[in-house]
Amino acid sequence: MPSPSDPLGRARQNVIYRAGISGITPKVPTEAGRLEAAARRALLRRPGGRRAWAYIYGGAGSGATMDANREAFDRRRIVPRMLRDTSGRDLSVELFGRRLPAPVLVAPIGAAGLITRDADLDVGAAAAERGLPYILSSQGSSPMEATAAAMDSASTTGSAPRWFQLYWSKDEALVDSFIGRAEAIDADALVVTLDTTLLGWRPWDLDLGSLPFTRGVGIAQYTSDPRFAELVAERVATDVEDEPVTVTPQAVRTMLEMARNHPGRLLDNLRAPETRAAVQTFLDTFSNPALSWDNLATLRERTRLPIVLKGVLHPDDARRAFDNGVDAVMVSNHGGRQVDGSIGTLDALVRIREAVGAEPTVLLDSGIRGGADVIKAMACGADAVTLGRPHLYGLAIAGRRGVGEVLDNLLAEIDLTLSLSGVNSWDEIDGSLLS
Repeated sequence: MPSPSDPLGRARQNVIYRAGISGITPKVPTEAGRLEAAARRALLRRPGGRRAWAYIYGGAGSGATMDANREAFDRRRIVPRMLRDTSGRDLSVELFGRRLPAPVLVAPIGAAGLITRDADLDVGAAAAERGLPYILSSQGSSPMEATAAAMDSASTTGSAPRWFQLYWSKDEALVDSFIGRAEAIDADALVVTLDTTLLGWRPWDLDLGSLPFTRGVGIAQYTSDPRFAELVAERVATDVEDEPVTVTPQAVRTMLEMARNHPGRLLDNLRAPETRAAVQTFLDTFSNPALSWDNLATLRERTRLPIVLKGVLHPDDARRAFDNGVDAVMVSNHGGRQVDGSIGTLDALVRIREAVGAEPTVLLDSGIRGGADVIKAMACGADAVTLGRPHLYGLAIAGRRGVGEVLDNLLAEIDLTLSLSGVNSWDEIDGSLLS
């Protein structure tokens, strides 16, 4: 982080403006709409880019929930205060005993390997360079151990903050295995995703007949897991009959991609029954529509990590979560990807904060696009936010450097907007800052 004499926002502006003297403009756009458009252009130029863009950008149904997320932010307006000394700004917050440079976490997004095979390594390293936590996805494209190692190598402190997102599988032993691995990589928290017990109706993917997991993209946490390997071996040994596949040129390309994404040598994977069995085993086990509060009640005995429930939108669910001893809830509608016509997250956050009071830790996911959004979320009662699609847009444009530039721009905009609103720290922010 820059020194007080070189504030974060001004330092970032200076980097860009100094380059502009030589006619060099940012490859990664600084405005949310242009960033999205640049990422779309970058992906559509690549083989398989239409499928990648559909999965990353698309929402559920008509996209009304994505619109609701943005509308909730746009409806609230900051009312800046003047003539306040803001020269001593402090963006840091404390979460689960760790001081973070800003109230920003990099959200988990499954199948980021659609953009680049090493997506999780690049995103994790870029976050670690800035001291921001990366929430490693269960649907990651690299094993969590490899991502943690890449983050520690990139961190200036040698121990990068990271959380792990758990999708509760139908196989309880696999759940325990994931939890144990998350503890072994020193995750700071376990984020249990509640809103994806089934995949939502996603026309962007459906119209292309595209689900990345069927090609082995986004299942690296599973294919690197000892318990999952047992499940695959059991499937192969019992000769489970899978759905027949119509043989077409595309089916052959899919099998080749599946083999490339499976651990081991390509030729061996093409011959081995385990390659297709791994994909089928994942599809059979990864989601659990029977998940209930009874399952959650067992979690405290199964992990020493702080527990965050992700996907909470109703005040009654938030109250019940804290009554059951969880450490935080994350207000999220999965970026509008699960239920069409759902409530916007910022509106849900206000209701939940009113219901649970000031003390419990409440995080906001879905809809954050810029620094002003972060300030609005904090004013509405969030303790921190997660950034989702934008960091993948940066990855699509310029790889690891692109992720870093998106994060740098977000942090700079937070700093400048905080100062221009007459605020030095998050302790000074509440709903009175908003109209």
